[in-house]
Amino acid sequence: MVDLNKKLLIEQLDKKLEKFSILKEVDMPPRGWINAIRTAMNMSLVQLAKRLKKTSVSVKEIEEREQNKTITLNKLMEVAEKLDLQFVYTLLPKESSVEKIIEKRALQVAREIVMRTSHSMKLEEQENKEERLQKAIKDRAEQIKQEMPKYLWD
Repeated sequence: MVDLNKKLLIEQLDKKLEKFSILKEVDMPPRGWINAIRTAMNMSLVQLAKRLKKTSVSVKEIEEREQNKTITLNKLMEVAEKLDLQFVYTLLPKESSVEKIIEKRALQVAREIVMRTSHSMKLEEQENKEERLQKAIKDRAEQIKQEMPKYLWD
């Protein structure tokens, strides 16, 4: 049975994430966003340090942590606030949507289930034809996608 709430949740999430999909094309500047924005604003390390109530050495470390991807979200939010910027954070699906991720995984799980059954039938000399196997995989994947069982992610 289809859980309409789950389906609606996925649709709403995909709609929200779609707005951010253009960001996939944007690479982080080589020295990080903080450094790029500070430099573009012609702001020195000392000036940013004053805004953050830190030393210029600390600000340099913040920029290095961002560049090395070891900075915390809290620190990024703090710097954004002091630079009068809005901090935006999201996780984007590598596929086109969360729904596509679910479909892909449901297909993988369905293939495993159907092929296990097919293997047993083959041992009993009741092997299915390729066309029938593909239909069984597709049907099972659709059922899994509809039910969204916990084992989908095992």
